[in-house]
Amino acid sequence: IMLRLLGQSEYGLYQLVSSVVSYLSLLSLGFGASYIPIMLRLLGQSEYGLYQLVSSVVSYLSLLSLGFGASYMRFYAREKVHNNEDGVAKVNGMFLLIFCVLSLICLLCGIVLLANINLIFGAGLTETEYATAKVLMFLMIISLALTFPNSIFNSIITSQEKFLFQKTVSLLQGLLNPFLALPLLIAGFGSVGMVIVSTLLTVIVLLSNIYYCFKKLSARFCFKNLQFSLLKEMWIFTFFIFLNQIVDQINWSVDKFLLGRLAGTVTVAVYGVGSQINSLYIQLSSSVSNVFVPKVNRIVAETGNDNELTDLFTRVGRIQFMIMSLILSGFIFFGKPFIRFWAGSEYNDAYYITLFLIIPVTVPLIQNLGIEIQRAKNRHKTRSVVYFFIAIANIFVSVPLIKLFGACGAAFGTTLSLVAGNVVFMNWYYNNKLGINIKYFWKNIFGFVPSFIVPSILGVIFFMIGANQIKVLLLQIIVYTIVFCLSLYMIGMNKEEKDILLKPVRKDL
Repeated sequence: IMLRLLGQSEYGLYQLVSSVVSYLSLLSLGFGASYIPIMLRLLGQSEYGLYQLVSSVVSYLSLLSLGFGASYMRFYAREKVHNNEDGVAKVNGMFLLIFCVLSLICLLCGIVLLANINLIFGAGLTETEYATAKVLMFLMIISLALTFPNSIFNSIITSQEKFLFQKTVSLLQGLLNPFLALPLLIAGFGSVGMVIVSTLLTVIVLLSNIYYCFKKLSARFCFKNLQFSLLKEMWIFTFFIFLNQIVDQINWSVDKFLLGRLAGTVTVAVYGVGSQINSLYIQLSSSVSNVFVPKVNRIVAETGNDNELTDLFTRVGRIQFMIMSLILSGFIFFGKPFIRFWAGSEYNDAYYITLFLIIPVTVPLIQNLGIEIQRAKNRHKTRSVVYFFIAIANIFVSVPLIKLFGACGAAFGTTLSLVAGNVVFMNWYYNNKLGINIKYFWKNIFGFVPSFIVPSILGVIFFMIGANQIKVLLLQIIVYTIVFCLSLYMIGMNKEEKDILLKPVRKDL
């Protein structure tokens, strides 16, 4: 359904192909979901918790990007709208220099982290865990440093709307990662083997993007007469994106760090399972909205028409909501037995952690095209500042909650932060400051509510019955999915969406 809906957008046939490949990349999520329970059992709770803990600390180095990656599209569009190819080459050159410097800074900061690893983790790790943590941190720092120069080449590919190549590379990376890591896990290399594979794939992706930019896109990089005066404008624009990145790091990583210091690696592992499901949930939504990033920038650069942006915002939001509502409701009804069969009974609390994370994040996920609209309009400053203070409050709230309720307390602290910022504040901001008709948006979203009545009744029945065998759980999920989709089609979808869905079927008939 979603593929056909996307195919009717103004992007045309090429964008349909890009959308198809985008959804094919979801296959990697499926392989990843199948790989996780095997990985959990081979690593054990303690080492998996250690892997999650080190990853959460190293991820803070990604803040060194200072938001420049998200700003490339704005400066590219400004030059491209005037057909200034020399200007585009200078933008490419300046951003490449910036990211190479940031990559070197990342390596230097990583060396500092390695030298102070005992101070960072305190008494939360054993001597054996510290030895493993040093190797993991070293490899993760190298991998992260390579992502900085890769971001400029990836941005160039996005600006040219070459989603077919981009999503294919992402698909292959997602598929190869578990296939290459699993033999190393079986051979006893543990979490170190996983990170070695991840680093190797990062190198391959970087080389592939470089080759494609130079050989296929004939990308030009000009390093002469660079307009360094633009750095001030870039920094003003990117500083608030940088603040938003800090917020994301706090919301999605600080809980693991706090749990590591206050509760140990086993608790981090339980939280990590819930966090992993949340990450898959977020990726699923982003696979839709990412396709429309160039179009948003083009609308803002050429016309700035708020009605057109509202229409796109709503159409994409409906597509995302149809996907997310099936997954969210399904996890509510079947998540408990799923966690037990998928990860093991020792991870039962991950069910509640996952709900605390994915329920509030659903609202910003169906509205995540709004982030690109803000950046394109250079109206993202207020959002970033408000989010920053809410995220800081999240830290202070999470510490006592962790002491009282452990991993579930940490997740609930994040819930409060997401509701305050992403749900309450952002909907007010979209409507009153960004020119998006948010009432029109929610009217379209709430139009799906009647279609959820029958599936919800069935889901409650299955929840009360339970599932003690995998085959019973799979049967329940299949029946629920069929009923949900039929109800969505018959009651929730509008006439245009139904016509789009039936169009290829009618052609075959």
